[in-house]
This record gives sequence, C-alpha cells and structure tokens, in this order.
Amino acid sequence: MIKSDATLRRLPVGAEVQAGGGVHFRLWAPESERVEVVPEAGGETRLASEPGGYFSGLAGAAAAGTRYRYRLDGRLLPDLASRSQPRGPHGPSQVVDPSCFRWTDAAWRGPASTGRVIYEMHVGTFTKEGTWEAASRELPALAALGATVIELMPVADFCGSFGWGYDGVSLYAPTHLYGKPDDLRLFVDRAHAAGLAVILDVVYNHVGPDGNYFKSYSPDYFSKRYENEWGEPINFDGARAAPVREFFVANAGYWVDEFHMDGLRLDATSQVFDASPVHVLAEIAQHVRESACGRSTLVIAENEPQDTALLRAATAGGYGMDALWNDDFHHAARVAVTGRDEAYYSDYRGTPQELVSCAKRGFLYQGQRSAWQGKRRGTPTFGLPSSVFVNYLQNHDQVANSACGLRLHESTDPGRYRAITALLLLMPGMPLLFQGQEFAASAPFLFFADHRPELAAKVREGRAQFLSQFPRVATPEVRARLPDPCDARTFARCKLDLGERERHPEAYALHRDLLALRREDAAFGDDAAIDGAVLGAEAFALRFGAGKEGDRLLVVNLGRDRDLVPAPEPLLAPPPAMHWETLWSSEDPRYGGGGTPAPESDDGWRIPGHCAVVLAPRGDA
Repeated sequence: MIKSDATLRRLPVGAEVQAGGGVHFRLWAPESERVEVVPEAGGETRLASEPGGYFSGLAGAAAAGTRYRYRLDGRLLPDLASRSQPRGPHGPSQVVDPSCFRWTDAAWRGPASTGRVIYEMHVGTFTKEGTWEAASRELPALAALGATVIELMPVADFCGSFGWGYDGVSLYAPTHLYGKPDDLRLFVDRAHAAGLAVILDVVYNHVGPDGNYFKSYSPDYFSKRYENEWGEPINFDGARAAPVREFFVANAGYWVDEFHMDGLRLDATSQVFDASPVHVLAEIAQHVRESACGRSTLVIAENEPQDTALLRAATAGGYGMDALWNDDFHHAARVAVTGRDEAYYSDYRGTPQELVSCAKRGFLYQGQRSAWQGKRRGTPTFGLPSSVFVNYLQNHDQVANSACGLRLHESTDPGRYRAITALLLLMPGMPLLFQGQEFAASAPFLFFADHRPELAAKVREGRAQFLSQFPRVATPEVRARLPDPCDARTFARCKLDLGERERHPEAYALHRDLLALRREDAAFGDDAAIDGAVLGAEAFALRFGAGKEGDRLLVVNLGRDRDLVPAPEPLLAPPPAMHWETLWSSEDPRYGGGGTPAPESDDGWRIPGHCAVVLAPRGDA
C-alpha cells in the first residue's frame, strides 16, 4: 500500500475508495496549475498540488460507481489511470472498488513450474458473444483439452467497437466491450477453479492513436530520443521519467494484484527503450512477482531480436523474465510444411536440421547474419533450459500475416500438419496453441481495428503495405481483395464456431491425445533430455530420455515414404535386448490418418511419409 496525504492507496495514481468514506484521487500533471475532480453528478473538488507535479485530494461525496473527469486548467479529461471507462476512452471515468468482488481462489498458488501449455485467446472472437461471461463457460473444455495457461490478448480499453487490443489507451481499464471489470475478475476466478492460470498480454512500447490523452497530462510521457515502429516511444529514461516508469510498473502489478492475473506477456519488448542502470523491463518483472504475494507467476516477453539477456537473472545483468516467444521454430516449421519462404521466412529452409536444432537449442539465430534483415540477429542460448522457449505453429500475428488469415492446416496437407503438430506438442519447451487451433477452426484470424474514417484510411493503407513484403500478396489481384480491417464483417468472420470441436473430432482428438501423452509420459516435458539426428531430406528423429524404460523415439517424416537400409544412425538403436514398438502415430485413423505399419522390422527401417511416430522400447521375446 502507498501512503499519500495520510491516505492509504493501492496505486500511485487513480481513484481509490477509502474505508472511512469518500474517494481519494491522485494524478501526475506537472504542467498544470489548477486541477479538479468533476463528477458527472456535480460537486467538484479541487486537488492539492504535491512536489514533483502530482495533485491529490479526497472527494468526500464520491463513491464506487461515481463517474468523473479531471479538469486540468479548464480542460476536461478522462483519468489516465481510470479503472473503468464504461463509454470508452473518450467518455467519463468510473470509480471502482476492487474489494467488493468476492474471490474464491484463496487456495490457488499460481501456475505450475512444469507442464505448462499456453492457450492464446482473443476474447472478442473466442465466442460468438465476445464477452468474459461467454468465454468463462468454455474454461472447463480448455482444461480438459490439456491447456494449463490462458494468455489473453490485450484488454486495456481502446476506441472503436472491435480491435486486437494493441492500441490500448486506458491502460488500467479493462475494455468495456467484453463486460465490466468484475466480469474479468470472475473469468480469472473461474479459470483458477478449473485449474487454469491466466496471464495478460500488455503493451508498454506505445499507446494507441485514438483516445490517447497522455500528452494532455504531460508531453514527458513520451521520448524523442528513440524511434518506435508503432508510435511515439515511452519515456523511461529521459527528463521526468520517474513518474512515467512508476505509472507503467504499477500497471504491471495492478493486473496481478487486483485481477489475480498469474503473470504477463510483454509485447514487442525490443521497442521498450531504456538506458537506465536498471531497465524498466527488469523492474516490471520484479514488481509482478512482488505483487503476487507468494503465488508463482509467469512473465513472458516477445523480443524479435532474440536477446537472451531478458532471460538471465537480474544478479547476472539480465531482466529476470521466465520465457521468450520463439519465432524461429514457427518460421522453420511453416517453411517445412508449406514450402513457402517469402519475406521474413527467407532466412529459413525448413530442413530437418533446423527443426532438430530448435528442439535442442531453442533459437536458430544466435548471432549469425540474417539475410532478410541485413544484420546479425539473436544471442546465444547456451546454459538456458528448454522451458524458457515458447514454441508455436500459430499465433495472432502469424495467422493474420497472410492475405486471407488462413490457419496452418489450410496451407499444407493433413498428414504434414498432423506430423508437425506432434513435434510442437512433444518437443521440449513450452507449447502455445492459438484459439481454435485444437479443432482446426474454419474461422480465419485477420487484422481488424475499428477507427474513425481518417484513421481507418491510414490503417488500410498501412496493412496493405505491410503485407506487400510477401510477393504473393503484393500482386494487384490479391491486393484488390484484401479484407478491410476496419469493416465489422472482417471482425465477425474471425469469431470461432465452438461447435467445430464436435464436428472436427479428428483434429480435436489429435491435440488432446498429444497433450495427454506429453503430460503423462515421463519422457516428455518442458526440459526433456533429447538428442536428434537427420534421417533424410525431410525426415529426422528425436531421442527422449536415457533410461531403459524411459526411452522414447520420435520419428518425423514430412516427405515421402523413406527406406533406411542400411540405417547407420545410433539414435535409431533400441536399448539392449529390446526392440521398438509404436506407442503413438499421427496416422492413426482416429486423427484422420491412413494407418502406420511398424517402422522397424528385420528387413530394416521404412519411415512412413507425412507422419510422426512415437516409438517405445519393448523386451525381445
């Protein structure tokens, strides 16, 4: 708790209900001379100035539910730290008392340290209703699938009636589009009851263009020292940076404290610039853990340059993150099963060696030159456990980075798709599924953003320009048919049909059974000990475990049937006095496959094409 004006506060800024009555307001507006709280119902209160540009005061007549604005030198503005914007970012702020919600998760201790399987969710498209209440009804099904962590795409309030959430501007207010703040609390409470952790994707590298009132409070919220790909960079290390850092660091803890989030996914951390002795990202990671009050947490970063310093402990000069997204695996796997290597995929060949190296080393680029970027990319992963890498075949960005938002199963043939799914869900690391992936969703996932006309025109142009890096999309006939990101019909097309769980039983069974195998077979897991070998132009093997009973061999062939006669590869040898038997196959008819003859016989090895097979040792008769 923070003490200000003899008042106990949870956060450094914002409106907070006091136990003795009234609401305490505090904000940072260093250029202002006179600041008042102006409730919609009347009865404004002038706030007293504090050192450092803060203003604060108690409004005795205000209470939970009061709608208000601040008046800064005559200009009415919403609260930057508003906990609720019931009419969106341009409307009045609303006082919220988080203590009114009755949690039932006192026994919840946070995400487990092992066996984590992430499920990325966009609440607005996860169900037809697009609400917290509707999404919460599906939590038992996600737990039954084998997911353990829900990763919510950003929910900070943004303008318009639909969007991805990465243009949030009211960073403390869960978007009004999905329900009330307590609806989000109930979603998290129900997730914990189902055994699911919940982490939130947050954006600390920029704020959105519409509803952005930060400069009205102070231009020092932004920096002129750096260039940002998506807007003005946040000022974490310049003049008056301390209150800015405080605002964002407190926001990270706020989601963990008041909403019982189990951690965060930090968007585009390469665009968070800070030359301070302690980087703000390290401060955020530490504050998340402190705010959890003993519960375990999970802090994941997206970092395109693949800087493993984010994973190193703070005592070793690192930032203390728990995991990083691994684009290298996605790119290599996608090239392997589609044969397409345009744009940023041009740094990959999709070879068996790339996939083996991902399984063993995490990142492929650890300081080599990227031809696509024209510079060196990545840092070494030596000494890091496999569990720090979040691997995926689909996520919101990668599905949408195509002309039609196609899912991967629509871009390759069924056999290859089943085989690469087996690799994802059995290899070391932390697997991530994107919503609907588990049942081969027919709904695309496209970029969508609802903006006023002048911004909408820029969004359309910008999206078309971004996709033009792919030569297939850059053709006139394709560009003319790109979905309009600002059209409500584009958003509606992306809503999942959850009935496809039952109508696509083969795909659902594939994911459910693989996750059960990963969970129940001791050979597999986040940090499984493995070795790997290339068996052909499109075939490879991973050997799991070293114990006689624990050995498992995963053979993946993304090409045609392959005979290995002879087979001079030591990883194919079973333990002494044993032979290999098929434990699981992606070509099982339950998954829509055509069956799998035993790969090993007295005549040698025959590896079926477009297939992944798990082999277990059995004693010779």
